[in-house]
Amino acid sequence: MNVAVLTVSDTRTLENDTSGQYIADQVVAVGHKLVAREIVIDDIYLLRAQVSQWIANRGVNAIISTGGTGFTGRDSTPEALAPLFDKQIDGFGELFRHLSLGDIGTSTVQSRALGGIANKTVIFCLPGSTGACRTGWEGILSEQLDSRHRPCNFVSHTNAGK
Repeated sequence: MNVAVLTVSDTRTLENDTSGQYIADQVVAVGHKLVAREIVIDDIYLLRAQVSQWIANRGVNAIISTGGTGFTGRDSTPEALAPLFDKQIDGFGELFRHLSLGDIGTSTVQSRALGGIANKTVIFCLPGSTGACRTGWEGILSEQLDSRHRPCNFVSHTNAGK
């Protein structure tokens, strides 16, 4: 699959973006192609603009974002990206919070991790910590972005699944 990685942050750079780097490294390690990696400040319209470009590009099959899913005043990833979804993947956020419960306890209720599909592109929004990205990748995404995973996976819902 062709995967784009988006870090949502007002402070991170490519040099100190450990969560985006973790996701990018995992994508490549399992044989996917990293087709783009961007850092965008936590601004609804800038986030929508970047993700909309990737959604419109048939060469991008999956987008994984990290950051902006909390409750601070600047956290706006869900508000920015959910309106772009053709379908929401409700189970992604539910499963992510379930998996996180063992690591961070009841603080997991403050995670607004979400997923959706837009124009045959799957989009997964993870919290900004490297630990949360590890939980999301190892617990969900590594299998769901693998066409061999049964009984189902998300590859068949993208242009990569033709």
